[in-house]
Amino acid sequence: MSFKHKWIFYALSILIASLAAHESIRLMILIVPILFLLNLKKSGTIHLILIIIFSVSAYFYFDHTIMKTQEPLNFPAKLVWTDEYKISGDKLRGFMKDENGRKIYVVYELKSEEEKNAFAQESLVGKSYLTTAELVEPSEPNHPYAFDMKNYLMSKGAIGIAEVQNWQYVGTKNTIPQKISKQRFRIKTHIEEKFPSSLAAEAQSLLIGLQENVDEETTRAYQTLGITHLFAISGLHIAIIALIIYQGLLRLRVRKEFATIVLLVALPIYAVLAGGAPSVWRSVLIVEIMMIGRLKGKISAHDALAISFILFVFLEPWSIYQVGFQLSYLATISLIYSGPLISRSSSWLIQSFLITFVCQLLVYPLLLYHFYEISLSSFIVNIFFVPLFSFIILPINMILLAASYLPTAVPEILFQIYEPARAILTKIIDLLQSIPYQMWNPGKPSIYLALFAFICVLLTFYLLDSKARLWKVCLSLFIPIVILQTAGKITDDLIITFVNVGQGDCVVIELPYKEEVYMIDTGGFLRFEQEKWKEKSAVFEVGRDIVVPFLKGKGIQKIDKLILTHADSDHMEGAEEILQEIPVNEIHVSPNSILKGNMSDLLKEAMQQKIPVKEQIGNAQWKNGDIIFHYLWPNDTNYEGNDDSLVLNVAKGEFEALFMGDVEEQGEKQILKQYPDLEKIDLLKAGHHGSKTSSSEGFIEKMQPALTVFSAGKNNRYGHPHKEVVERFEKLGLPTIGTFEKGTIEIRVDENKMKVLSGLN
Repeated sequence: MSFKHKWIFYALSILIASLAAHESIRLMILIVPILFLLNLKKSGTIHLILIIIFSVSAYFYFDHTIMKTQEPLNFPAKLVWTDEYKISGDKLRGFMKDENGRKIYVVYELKSEEEKNAFAQESLVGKSYLTTAELVEPSEPNHPYAFDMKNYLMSKGAIGIAEVQNWQYVGTKNTIPQKISKQRFRIKTHIEEKFPSSLAAEAQSLLIGLQENVDEETTRAYQTLGITHLFAISGLHIAIIALIIYQGLLRLRVRKEFATIVLLVALPIYAVLAGGAPSVWRSVLIVEIMMIGRLKGKISAHDALAISFILFVFLEPWSIYQVGFQLSYLATISLIYSGPLISRSSSWLIQSFLITFVCQLLVYPLLLYHFYEISLSSFIVNIFFVPLFSFIILPINMILLAASYLPTAVPEILFQIYEPARAILTKIIDLLQSIPYQMWNPGKPSIYLALFAFICVLLTFYLLDSKARLWKVCLSLFIPIVILQTAGKITDDLIITFVNVGQGDCVVIELPYKEEVYMIDTGGFLRFEQEKWKEKSAVFEVGRDIVVPFLKGKGIQKIDKLILTHADSDHMEGAEEILQEIPVNEIHVSPNSILKGNMSDLLKEAMQQKIPVKEQIGNAQWKNGDIIFHYLWPNDTNYEGNDDSLVLNVAKGEFEALFMGDVEEQGEKQILKQYPDLEKIDLLKAGHHGSKTSSSEGFIEKMQPALTVFSAGKNNRYGHPHKEVVERFEKLGLPTIGTFEKGTIEIRVDENKMKVLSGLN
């Protein structure tokens, strides 16, 4: 009985068993198509029986493993640090393991700068603590496209989050992985001490897989060009390392068999040293399996990939939910199975393009599902940057690391030569990433649409392989692309979304068919001065971390009007990050609010991008189709704060909405006086987050809103919305809803009817 080219079916059965154990046993029915395919290939009854036994056994094993992670953890408990941790500001966070080997995400608040320095000066891997902690629930994501802590923990096989109350060091667990991780920490520290600051982050990324020190601007530039994978240790990195070790041993006249054994031992050590990312272990496992296969008899790359997948998923059943794992295996599959297509051309340039094209094409539905956008320039840029990083920059960094241990002037000379050259490359990357329209952002597809796109990609490969006519290939390729691009736009609803930005305001208004998109405020933080050692290395930004993912997830590719009601941080601080990520046609502000210091960074960014900033005043209006937008307030140019917020009235047929910014009672009275016909509206965005200084009784009695939305943070320090205000609405029988309790709230207006979709977190 031969297993040659059959391992892929066993790998698929393992994938199905893992999914069924996580989601539902009903998914085991997907084994039937695999059995059908095996039968078509006339694989024999033995293989059919083995697949059934293999998949059923795997299901019960995975189910048992997953159930163990759901058993409660009782404190005090002895916990051991893994190599996945980070010190940022006054927090130490990361994964520890209990005595049963289960992972838990631990958060510890550092007491002093001295304690922080003590933790930072040595590797924590293997250190054990007798810990007393409180288990807390993961926070809900702000919206469907935001980071989901619960899903992240599931992908890591973690049992939950523990906030440390106190702990006591009890010793260090000395294991081989612990010793290797300790060496990784020493190399990390050595690079920080010996390399120029401009080169340290790159060296840490390429040599030991540590990317936490790569700055945001560099990351954003690499994302735009679609080359972020170059900062991760990939299969090509492993191949180069393997080649260096193997050829080096042969040149030392070591026998091939012994060199192979050395490589079998060295590669797993490097995998741990490099941080153990899925791409690293996948590459190491494939190389090791193929080498063992050559010792015992040949094994194909197809089978090596399938066997490595089986081993990986058996060791970590939850790894199938890790994006890196999914992308790593899909990209490798695309290269292995498209080998004949790539080898048709003898031109290096064409082969390089085909390799990039094949990889990007197979993974693009997955990239859209997870990240909502893909880089179009990556198809060209990778042709040049992959060999540049793999065969020039990576070896240079290896040489620099080796030289940095020499006690001579050699490393300084090498750094002086390489640093200016690398700076030129950085300028080229910055120039390339500034070219507009490089990102395709159709938004997050449904799982069914993503699967349809994936099936069409496989069909495209089949058509290319069988040398089908070009029009057939184009149809297979572009039909899903057209559907993906238009799927989120085929609605004539007016969509108003109150994005949950915590304590702040952010409203997105999508006109029918996404003809235009307006945003009222961007959210933001009111930041307070704190001791320098408590400042985080990566500052959380509402604009970049909450609002931009929402816009990209919705497939919003531009903002026609960005309306900043006033200059308070919780309304406009996120604007600068949004401008850096999403094209904006024009910005509306309250008269003279731009003179406030809060607005300086925004104005600088707007000026750099040549975005017009227009001051608006009461009675200014515009129309789009049957929708009228009318500024009601302010009525003068003397900016004094909340009561000079821009107030926008939106009318579509019989539907009417009012967005009050932070206008307070005095401003409400003036608006009632100036617009006596304004009454009985459908939707009200309450002024000042429901503060008791707003939503006065006379105002809401006149407005009689069918629904009022409070945009406020959960358990916020200001007590918004105020109890008196809530009771005021209740007394009048007027329904209210808040982002603090329901998360992101979507309102759809269709034929003058209002439909509320809440709890979109």
